Amino acid sequence: MTLSRTRSAVRAGALTAALAAFLCTTATAVSVASAESPSARPAAVQADVPAGVTAGVAVFDRQTGTFTEQLNTAAQFRSASVVKLLIALDVLWNRSPDALPAADRARIDTMLRGSDDTAASTFWSSNGSGAIVDRMVTRLGLTDTARPPSTHPGYWGYTALSARDTVKIYRHLLDSAPAATRDYILGDLRQSTRCATDGYDQHFGIAGSFNRPWAVKQGWSGFSSGGCTAPTATTAKAAGAAESAGEPAGTDARTPAGADAVDLSRPALHTTGVVGAGDRSIVAVFTLHPGGTPYGKAYTDIGRLTRSLDVPGASRPAGTWVGTWGSGVRVRTQSTTASGAITTLPAGVEVLVGCQKRGQQVSQPPYVNDWWAQLPQYGGYMTNIYLSVPENQVPGVPVC
Repeated sequence: MTLSRTRSAVRAGALTAALAAFLCTTATAVSVASAESPSARPAAVQADVPAGVTAGVAVFDRQTGTFTEQLNTAAQFRSASVVKLLIALDVLWNRSPDALPAADRARIDTMLRGSDDTAASTFWSSNGSGAIVDRMVTRLGLTDTARPPSTHPGYWGYTALSARDTVKIYRHLLDSAPAATRDYILGDLRQSTRCATDGYDQHFGIAGSFNRPWAVKQGWSGFSSGGCTAPTATTAKAAGAAESAGEPAGTDARTPAGADAVDLSRPALHTTGVVGAGDRSIVAVFTLHPGGTPYGKAYTDIGRLTRSLDVPGASRPAGTWVGTWGSGVRVRTQSTTASGAITTLPAGVEVLVGCQKRGQQVSQPPYVNDWWAQLPQYGGYMTNIYLSVPENQVPGVPVC
């Protein structure tokens, strides 16, 4: 495990006042109410956009037919892997999922559940590349969506997309698409894997902010490491070949107006999907972050933004949000380093702590700590030594 700075646990002698002050100012614990009822929240909450982040946000309540959140809804972002929704819908247009060859069904499954790039590139290349986007714009009446810009004609992840068009895509899927198509695609989105096939932790935003039921399609581009490991996850790609850039797959003859103006440089992180019983709310959050932003920081920022939203029907997990430090920090099945590793955390990400208990003593000389935090969203434990709080125990968090 690579450590980025010295972290205190049990104090080996008196800590300096400067260090104590630093740790106190970097603590990021925030309590969250359990299963918060939408009626307990204001009717409309201004999206809390973290400093330095550019965001496009739309939340649509299907029960009332109204938006509860709208911020820069027409702003175009590079879609990253959110465009995989359009790729899948295009494959299934006028075709039942049962009529697809087994290989194509397998590709759609891994493309939607694990955000697999190879599957997306196969469909992109064989089905007309940018023409896929053109067809779906016409079919769904999208206004801000456009094929990749002329400078990157074969990169499906550079398709232009907005928050309001994303709401239209989900509304079509939920209300207009054939039942077999709706159930198939949403079934895959409900089975989104924590670790994507390229080694990125993709349970940020919606997946981290709300209890199930939810169904999500996420997107990321421009980050060097996703900090997630699982038996099925491969090594994360380098920044120059980010998950959602897509691979060059042929050339396109034209580029719709506006696509060339989409920002392709700043790191992008998007969370989209449906939330609540009966898929009550559609949520689309698109974000751009300052150049060089670590994945864990962007992951934390989009989480805070998503949690600030008024999402009717959403149930919010109980616990306390706490910052972490270091890289390669493992989540384990039990409160011991000998137990199996479930995954690693993105470096510096904020985590939800449900409770804490004593376990194996962990040493980071000259400090030691035998307290472990239970992370309900991961189903495991991490040592408290990597939590950004000055004490061994997280204040206000109950003992397991």
